[in-house]
Amino acid sequence: MSDLLSGDGRTHVRSGLMRESLVSSKLIAETDAKKVRRMVPDVCMVAIGGRSIMDRGREAILPLVDEIAGLKERHKIVMGVGGGARARHTYAIGLDLGLPLGGLARIVGGVEENNRDILQFLLAPHGGITFIKDHFQDLQLFLANGMIPICIGQPPYHFWEPPSKEPGRLPDNGPDVGLFLQAEVIGAERMVYVKDVDGVFTNDPHKDDSATLIEKIGAAELLERKLPDMPVERELLRTLENARSLTSVQVINGLVPGNIGRALDGEPVGTIIYSSRDGDRS
Repeated sequence: MSDLLSGDGRTHVRSGLMRESLVSSKLIAETDAKKVRRMVPDVCMVAIGGRSIMDRGREAILPLVDEIAGLKERHKIVMGVGGGARARHTYAIGLDLGLPLGGLARIVGGVEENNRDILQFLLAPHGGITFIKDHFQDLQLFLANGMIPICIGQPPYHFWEPPSKEPGRLPDNGPDVGLFLQAEVIGAERMVYVKDVDGVFTNDPHKDDSATLIEKIGAAELLERKLPDMPVERELLRTLENARSLTSVQVINGLVPGNIGRALDGEPVGTIIYSSRDGDRS
């Protein structure tokens, strides 16, 4: 993209973008690439559902902690967690007060920190540490020393949450998107969402006995189906479709013992959602 020019005693840089408009559709297309450099390509991001796992208490959390502790010897793991019922209550208060989207996203992030700290306390004997954005560039150091960094996903844009594409006044970018963005920028090997259902169904299986499991589906197709409910955020599907490092995510049931290990080992448990770039990944 750049050339160093010399000959008159000074060094000049000729850049392909220097005189161009960065909103030019032609220029944007020319910068496209099938892949980008990946920071920690051997790491798995495991996202723990707040409502689906954390709100269930010890019966769900303690077996999960034991499973993660047993997996750290063969997998490098970064964990993330959602806010659950307390996040929803915080949303309700913020909506009643008329807070803007950025304000809603910011206050819910504070609730997620509570769940992060719970997991950190429980995983501390196994190397669990609190992982915040200020230490993002220390990630490889933590992993090399056998630690399990635990983070939150919301708010990915803090006060600058974009206007919602979906109807209503809830932020599109919740913990599912926020944790995916972290996994994308570090170039993680896998992104696994741990929920209380066996994957993505044609409807909520807790409410509809006739709902059927979707074992594998493209992100664009899943969006087009406009399902009435899903275990992951719709904005995650749009983000996945445009990602360069991660080209698929996996949604599994964390209440089934061994499922997390199977997913990290590459087994097709739950639902695999892939992007149209899936064949481009190396």
